Amino acid sequence: MKTLPLALAVFCVLLSSAAQLVMKRGMAAGAAGTDVAGTYLHALSSPLVWLGLGLYGASAVLWLWVLSRLDVSLAYPLVSLGFVVTLVLGITWLGEPFSWTRLAGCGLIVAGVWLLALDA
Repeated sequence: MKTLPLALAVFCVLLSSAAQLVMKRGMAAGAAGTDVAGTYLHALSSPLVWLGLGLYGASAVLWLWVLSRLDVSLAYPLVSLGFVVTLVLGITWLGEPFSWTRLAGCGLIVAGVWLLALDA
């Protein structure tokens, strides 16, 4: 098994999830109820949105290295773990609603990634 590329793939997923959460936090303060132009003006002036974009950029650059070392059929399904991480952190950090249906969906995602990893 290729431990370093797999670890870096998971790190990329974490960076991408962090980017989503940081941008959501940056957009939550002040953009609600504005028109489209106001929303984008707010985004352009939010340091948290810029931080999120930077995290996405770092994740994309590191992902190129991962793709050079792992089969895409293994690497890309790992991206789905971002749904799980983002959901859990959205509930705990952003106070978003919890539901058992969402939790069950995350369980299916984790089971699928685990099955794919067994073949790595």
